[in-house]
This record gives sequence, C-alpha cells and structure tokens, in this order.
Amino acid sequence: MRAHLGLHGMINSPDEKPKITRQLLQRVFKYARPYRLLMAAMLFLILASTGLMLLTPLILRDMIDKTIPAGNLPRLVWLSLALLLIPAVNGILNVAQRRVNSRIGEGVIYDLRLELYANLQRMSLRFFTNTKVGELMSRLNNDVVGAQNAISSTIVGIITQIVQVAAVLVVMLTLEWRLTLISVAILPLFILAARLLGSRLRDMARRQMEANARMNAMMNETLNIGGALLVKLFGRSRLEVDRFGQRAAQVRDLGVQRAMTGSIFMAIIGLISAVGTALVYGLGGYFVIQGAFTIGTIVAIVSYLHSLYSALQGLSNAPVEFATSMVSFERVFEVIDLPVELPEKPDAVRLEDIRGEIKFENVIFQYESGDESLLSDVHRYGSMDNVTAVLSGESAEHEEEKEEETRRSQARRIALDGISFTAKPGQLVALVGPSGAGKTTLTYLIPRLYDPSSGNIRMDGHDLRDVTLESLSNQVGMVTQETYLFHDTIRTNLQYARLDAAQAELEEACRVANIHDFIQGLPEGYDTIVGERGYRLSGGEKQRIALARVILKNPRILVLDEATSSLDSESEALIQDALSRVMAQRTSIVIAHRLSTILAADLILVIDRGRIVEQGTHARLLEEGGLYASLYRTQFHKDGRD
Repeated sequence: MRAHLGLHGMINSPDEKPKITRQLLQRVFKYARPYRLLMAAMLFLILASTGLMLLTPLILRDMIDKTIPAGNLPRLVWLSLALLLIPAVNGILNVAQRRVNSRIGEGVIYDLRLELYANLQRMSLRFFTNTKVGELMSRLNNDVVGAQNAISSTIVGIITQIVQVAAVLVVMLTLEWRLTLISVAILPLFILAARLLGSRLRDMARRQMEANARMNAMMNETLNIGGALLVKLFGRSRLEVDRFGQRAAQVRDLGVQRAMTGSIFMAIIGLISAVGTALVYGLGGYFVIQGAFTIGTIVAIVSYLHSLYSALQGLSNAPVEFATSMVSFERVFEVIDLPVELPEKPDAVRLEDIRGEIKFENVIFQYESGDESLLSDVHRYGSMDNVTAVLSGESAEHEEEKEEETRRSQARRIALDGISFTAKPGQLVALVGPSGAGKTTLTYLIPRLYDPSSGNIRMDGHDLRDVTLESLSNQVGMVTQETYLFHDTIRTNLQYARLDAAQAELEEACRVANIHDFIQGLPEGYDTIVGERGYRLSGGEKQRIALARVILKNPRILVLDEATSSLDSESEALIQDALSRVMAQRTSIVIAHRLSTILAADLILVIDRGRIVEQGTHARLLEEGGLYASLYRTQFHKDGRD
C-alpha cells in the first residue's frame, strides 16, 4: 500500500518544472532555518522509527529458525511481547513525529503568509486594479501550502526514504544478497507502469478539476446575492438548474472514469508487487531446499520488501514532487519580491496640526507599461479564477482577444497632464468635467494612492513623498462614489476610522451625517450587520455611514465624490445637508455633480482629457463661455430649481 501512495505525486504532478538554482534552494531553506532544532528532532524520530521497523523481520526470523524449533517457551514469550511492543512504541514515535512535522509546516505557512500579506499591504492601488483577487488568494493559500509541503513533507519524505532504503538494503544484504538483488530487479516495472498509466490518470485528474472549477464558478455566480436576484428577475431558475446539471454530470462521469482507471493502475502495481514476492518465495524456497539459508531468512526478506519498494518508488518520484514544491515557492517569492511602489523615506516627516494647503505643481500621471501583468499568468487546475466565461463556456482565447481590443480602445495613456493649482486652507475646490477626464485620478493622488509620474504635490509645503504614509492618511478623509462596507456591524465599520472611538463619539458623528436616527430605529441598532458590501442598506444609507466614518476620523482635508444622481430626493437632501456640515472649516476637494456645490466653491477646476482647461469662480467661467459654460447648460442648469 505504501508503494502505491508513493505514486500519487507522479500521477498528479504539474508540467511546470522550474530551474532549481542554488540561490533558490538557499532562499527556500532560509524559511526552514528557524525550525532547525525541530528538524533535528524530526531526523532523530525518523531514525528511531526506521530502526524499530527493522527489528520485526529479524524477530520473526529468530522465532522461525531458532526459538520454535528449539522449543524455547520463555524466549518465545519475550519475542511475542516484543512484536506487540514495537508497534506500540512506533505509534508513539509517529505521533511525536507528526506533531513536530505539523509545527514545522504550520510555522512555515504562518511566516510565508504574514510576509506575503504585509508586502501586499504596501502595494499601491495600481497593483490591485491590475491583479485578480482570485490570483492573490491562490498565492496566499494554494502556493503557500505548496511551499510548506517542500519543507514539512517533500524534504522530510526524501530524508525518510533515503534512511529507509539505506537501512533496509544493508540489513537485506546482510541477511541474503541474492534475494536482495532479485527484490531490487523488479523496480523498473513499477516505473514503467507509472509512465504508461500515470499520464492518463494525470490528464483525467486535471479534466475533473477543471470541470469541478466550472461547476463551482457557476454556483459562485448564480448563488451570490446579485446573481440570485438576476436569475429571479429574468425567470431563469429552470435554465440554471439544467446548466448546473450538465456541469455536475461532467464531474460525475470524469470521476467514474478516473476511479476505474485508478483501480486498474493499482491492480497492476499490486501484480508487480506479487511478482517480486513470488520470486523471493520461489527462488528462496529453492535455495532453502539446497541448504543455502533458512526459511526464516525468506520470511524476513519478504517482510522488508514492502518498505523497500515504497521507499525506492518514493525516491524515484522525489524530483517531480520537489519541482512541484519549487513552483509554489517561486510564485510566493514573485509576490514577496514585488517592488514597493510607494516607498516611505527613512527620514519621512510626520504631519501634525496642518493648515490644509494643497498645491499641485505641473503634475503628470500616466499608467506604466506592463500594468496588465504585474504577476505572471498561472494556469491553476481546478481554480475558478481560470473560468473565463461561467455561463456560456466562452474560450479563454476569445476572452484574451476582447481584452486586447479593450486595451487598444483606451482614449489616452497620460491620465493627467500638467496639473497645477493651489487649494488654500479651508477652501472648497470643485472638480468638473466630462466622464473620463481624470477627476477621480486627481483625487487619488492626494492621499497618495498613486505617485505622480512627474511633478510634485505639496501639503503645507511638504512633498507628499517626504511624509509618512500613516500621518498623511490621518490628515486626509476620502469618500468615494462607490461606498464599501465590511460584512460586519455598523459599529465595526464606523470604528475602522478610529478603533478607540466611544459610543458617544459614534453617535455624534452619525448625527452630523444624518444617519443616527435611522440606526437607532434598527432592531440591533449599531450592532446591526450590514451584509456583504453593505447590501442590506440603501445607497443613501451607505453613503451617510461612509460620511459618518470620515467625520469620526476628523481629517483636515476632505476628498469626496458627491455623486447623488442614483439616490431618491430625501436621501439626496440628507446627504447634501450632511456634506455642508462635514466640509465646514476643512479644505475640500470635491468632484461636483450638483449646482449647489459648484456655487459654493471657492475655486472650480474644469478638467478635460487630463488637463485643466479652465479655472475660476462660477460667474467668471460662465463669462468665458468655454467648456464650463457648455457643461453648465447641459448638466447643471437643471439643478437651479432645486
């Protein structure tokens, strides 16, 4: 049975075979170094377990050849007790070995995940807008576990098998060299069988994992709240049940085929093992008849056979398993080695009690080349992230063609070009312009979600690249058009701004944001769960909670997208009233969508195709009769009656 298990890696191994360099190995073993004492204990336990395993056949040989023929009852009792004691002690050693192994493996997982997650937290927004969430999850889960296997499973397994092969061969050769050579001679048959049926089993396993991924992806798409709502609105429940049945049937049929092929494979392996056993018994029996050695020697040799076959097969498959683990390590290292795009200088200044002046000096921002592939593309068998078209089954090639066409259709590469303006402390600066002009990109530069490609952004005279990220974050509050809430309580979402905020402070912030009365009316009050992305709340309620969160943060600079076009008139009025309170005495940069905000602005920046084409007050810009006047007539003038 253990020989059969040794083939598992060969059957399911990927085709990826990295270059195993000395530098890569040194880096891999760096993660094992903190656990070197545990690994030494593991080696000791392996040696002790292997030594005990070698005793049983020798005891059987002694019983058959000496103790029983001599009628030595006391010795027979002691040997019988030894046969009982050896498995018991071996079991204790195996439990201890498992405990040590798990501490090593789980420790490596912890170290890798923590380093990965910490590095991802330092990445800029650009990284997350160009990287699939599923790929990041795979790196943090699948690849970390695969890398852990290299240390706690593959390397330990190789050491165990080397020790086992060496010890068993030495004992077998000592007992009878001719039977030992016969036993080793059939090993090529194991490898041949693995080559013939292993590739077929591997292909079946991958096809089943892909079918399972398509089935899971469909469940994920149609059973989340958005997908379930769409299915019900269009009355497609029966259609989706049929589609799911087809995918589930594929998984079922491939599972049956794989099980049958696997059974045939194991039967062949069992037959080959039987050939080795038969040869040992047959030729060994002949030599016993000839008086070359005793019956006990044959029994001992046969007892060693299973351990020998298992260890030799495991060693023959070790390069494949090790290569698989190295692939996982390379993927983990790829994320760890990503350069931090928003570095913090060692002598960075901490912003405290700022006045709130913001100055853009000839700022240019463009998306870097290679944004589409910040991480290497990985085909993960059985991953939902590889399913490009969940319902239609559209091919990945067609999806790539569409993505390339989308990239070709981008209007411009330079998002912002020569942006210069000054927002004085306490001023309200309104950003207006056509969709896609670069307004949101401009606001993202203020909290340093991106760094400008050239030019400078200063806050109270300090270049943003010269200040600490934490202090900058403390001074800037941002409310985006798409409000994000964690799947948690209202209280937890609010306290994300200030972890130590008291209940009275939460309530005061919510009163300013016109949301306190609504929260109080909920059955659980501030302990109400908001649901996935806040789905249990309306758009206006989510925006007001987001405003309350920023109020609780109490920043000196406020950056917000005040879009209210999708809200009802009551929610819109509540939010506008809350905004007027929030922006008071703060420097505010607002992507304006309403005439009331524009009229209140101290400075209006008209942005078109990444450039400031006009700036000034409402009255002055109307007099100029340019783009702002056109936007006023088409977008804002209707608000004059509000």
